[in-house]
Amino acid sequence: MLGIRTVLWTLSVALSVVTGADFKAHNCSEVRQASIAKGFSFENVPLQEMSGDHLRVCPQGSTCCTSEMEDKFGQRSKLELENLVDETSHELRSTFVSRHKKFDEFFLELLENTEKSLNEMFVRTYGKPYMQNSEVFQNLFAELKRYYTGGNVNLEEMLNDFWSRLLERMFTLLNSQYVITEDYLECISKYTDQLKPFGDVPKKLKAQVTRAFIVARTFVQGLSVGREVASRVSKVSSTPACIRALTKMMYCPYCQAMPSVKPCNNYCLNVMKGCLANQADLDPEWNQYIDAMLLVAQRLEGPFNIESVMEPIDVKISEAIMNMQDNSVQLSYKVFQGCGQPKPSGMGGRSTRGISDVFNARFRPYSPEERPTTAAGTSLDRLLIDIKEKLKLFKKFWSNLPEDICKPHRVTAGNATDDDHCWNGHTKGRYFPEVLKDGLTNQVNNPEVGVDITRPDTFIRQQIMALRVMTNKLKNAYNGNDIYFQDSSDEGSGSGSGSGCTEACITEFDFASTEAPVVGADRSGSGPMEDSAAATHPAPSAALLASLALSALALHRLWR
Repeated sequence: MLGIRTVLWTLSVALSVVTGADFKAHNCSEVRQASIAKGFSFENVPLQEMSGDHLRVCPQGSTCCTSEMEDKFGQRSKLELENLVDETSHELRSTFVSRHKKFDEFFLELLENTEKSLNEMFVRTYGKPYMQNSEVFQNLFAELKRYYTGGNVNLEEMLNDFWSRLLERMFTLLNSQYVITEDYLECISKYTDQLKPFGDVPKKLKAQVTRAFIVARTFVQGLSVGREVASRVSKVSSTPACIRALTKMMYCPYCQAMPSVKPCNNYCLNVMKGCLANQADLDPEWNQYIDAMLLVAQRLEGPFNIESVMEPIDVKISEAIMNMQDNSVQLSYKVFQGCGQPKPSGMGGRSTRGISDVFNARFRPYSPEERPTTAAGTSLDRLLIDIKEKLKLFKKFWSNLPEDICKPHRVTAGNATDDDHCWNGHTKGRYFPEVLKDGLTNQVNNPEVGVDITRPDTFIRQQIMALRVMTNKLKNAYNGNDIYFQDSSDEGSGSGSGSGCTEACITEFDFASTEAPVVGADRSGSGPMEDSAAATHPAPSAALLASLALSALALHRLWR
C-alpha cells in the first residue's frame, strides 16, 4: 500500500511540474506582503517568478525566492520549531515547576508548624523541665528537615537516638536525688529494649514517620526530576536534515507564490516525527515515571500520609512521656538491679515522686480551631487531587508532540488526508505517503527527513536514564523502602538522597533496596537481624556498578 501511494504521489508531483511550465509566471507581490507580515526584511523580492536553479531546498522550477530568502527561511524554520515545542510544552513545564514549589512549601511548613505546636504545648504542659531540655526536640525536627531536604540522615538511627536522649533526660529528672553519670546512662541504654520505658510509642511512631518521610521526600524529588527533564528535553536541537525539511514544509510555498497555503496534516506529522524522533523515545520511560508518581501519590493519600503522621506527633510523644512517668518507680527499680544503685546526690529531701510532680499536668493537644494552618490554608488532599489530574494528562506527552504541533490552523491546513488544497512538499495537492510510527528506529524510511537511526541523541539518553533511576526510587518508596545512590565525587556522602551509606550500599538496579527504616549503611556492631538482612543481598557485578554510578551522577546533577 505504501509503495502504491508513493508512486501516485511521485506521478502527481511530476504532472504538477510539467503542467506548471505551461502557465504564465506568477506575480510575487503576495509573497512580498506575506514576508513583511512575518517580519522578514529582504533586500530583493522578485516582482515575478524566475528560474529556481539557485535553490538548494525548495523546488527548482519557477520561484519567487532568492538564495538569501531561502537561507533566512531556513533560519526562521529552526526558530519556529523551537518556539512550537516551547509553546506546546509550556503547560507541562509550568505544572512541574509550580507543583514542585507547592509541595515543597507544604511539607516544610508542615514541619515548621508541627514543631511550633509541640513547643507551645510542652511549654504550657511541662514548663521548666521541658524548656531546660528542649534541644532534644529541636534536634529531632532539625534532623527530620535535613532528611527531607536531601541530607545525609539515617532515619532509623536518628529516631532511636532521639528516644535514647529523651530517656536519659527523663531518667535523670525523675531520679535527681542520685548522681547519674555518663557511664550510668550508657548502662541504661543497654536495657532500653527490655525496659520499653515509653511503651510501644517509639516503635509505632518510627514506622509511621519513616514511611511518611520516605514517600514525601521521594515524591518531591520526583517532581524535581520531572521538572528538569521536561525543561531540558523541550530545548530542541535540530539537525541540518530536520532544518531542510522544516524549511521545505513551512516556507517553500512562499517560493511557489502560495504563501497562504498550509502544509498537509500527514506531511507535517512525518516531518515532526523525523525531527522529534529522539524525544519520542523518551515516552516509554516517561510513562513509567508518571505511573510511579501516581502510585506514590496514592501512598501520600493513604497509609503514608505525612500530614496525618506529623500533626498528632506532639500528642504521641507526650503519651510516651506519661507512660514513663507512670512507671517511673518500677523502671528505676529494674535499672538499679541491672546497673547498680547510683550514688546519692546529697539533695536530701527531694524524692523521685517529688520530681515527677512536675509532669503531673496532663498534655492537652490543640483543638482544631487552635492548630496552626499549614501551607497557606491548603491541605495535602487538595494538592494531591490536583497533581494526579495533571500527571494523567501528561502521559504519552512526547510521542504526542508531533500531533500537538501539527494541529489544524497552528501549522497545517486541516486533518483531511485527501485535501487537495494543502502543501505536500512540492505543490498544492494531496499528500500520499503514510504517516510513520513514533521513535528513532521507525524513521529509517522517513520520506521527509533523513534520520540516522544508528546515532541516538546522547542528551536524550541521559534524560531517559534519569527518569529510570527516579522511577526505581519511586517504586521503592511506594513499598516503604528507601534506596540510596553513592556518588564517589562526594567522598562517601549520599548523592542528594539522604543516604547514610559508607561502603556497603545496596546497588542492585532491579528494585533491590534496604527495608525502611534501614538505609543500607555499613554499621559496626549491628545486630543479628541487620547482619542477616545484609547477607541476603549479593555483591553487584562491576558492569552493574558502573551503570548505576553513571545513573546516580545524572540524577544527582538534576537534583542540584
